[in-house]
Amino acid sequence: MQIYIYIDGFNLYYGSLKNTPYRWLDLSLLAKFLFPKHEIAKIKYFTAPIKVRKYDSDPDKSNRQQMYLRALKTIPHLEIHEGSFLSNKIMMRRSDGTGFVRVIKTEEKGTDVSLASHLLNDGHNKKYEMAVVISNDSDLVEPIKMVTLELVLPIVVVSPFEKNTIKLKEVATGVKQIRKGLLRAAQFPDELEDVIGKFQKPPSW
Repeated sequence: MQIYIYIDGFNLYYGSLKNTPYRWLDLSLLAKFLFPKHEIAKIKYFTAPIKVRKYDSDPDKSNRQQMYLRALKTIPHLEIHEGSFLSNKIMMRRSDGTGFVRVIKTEEKGTDVSLASHLLNDGHNKKYEMAVVISNDSDLVEPIKMVTLELVLPIVVVSPFEKNTIKLKEVATGVKQIRKGLLRAAQFPDELEDVIGKFQKPPSW
């Protein structure tokens, strides 16, 4: 069966990769381990470029992300689709309830909408026989339901977290989780090469 895989990059990061040694993750290998009996025709990775602000405690995080995206671009059948971050100053209540304080709230915009749009468009155009969504975001319930019920195409939802969201389980054809053993096995080599030249896994990873 020919499958397309749609990956919510930040959901994957916060669910499976943050504070682990597995962030140099080869998504093609991960897909093959998860679905060894299927033909993986396309992987679509949805993310947003990290912006470093003057008060960030980790000023190198943007460089690490760009190096990882460079690694992903060595995968021939993978596409990267970028959203954006928006920052706004808002008033929020203090944790001790003594009043309000002005904070900068940063939100990632566009990833879930873009993923849903590609999932539906590719389904309508009969690009895949089965879709895989790697995310635990309940905002994707409606587009998944449209594909499974109206287009009558199967969708497997793979959760980066320990459990699948109940709402997603109700509309998906099947569900899986990402285990640490798969993450450990699906790592890029420390050194890669592209058309620009050789490059290395970031040392802090």
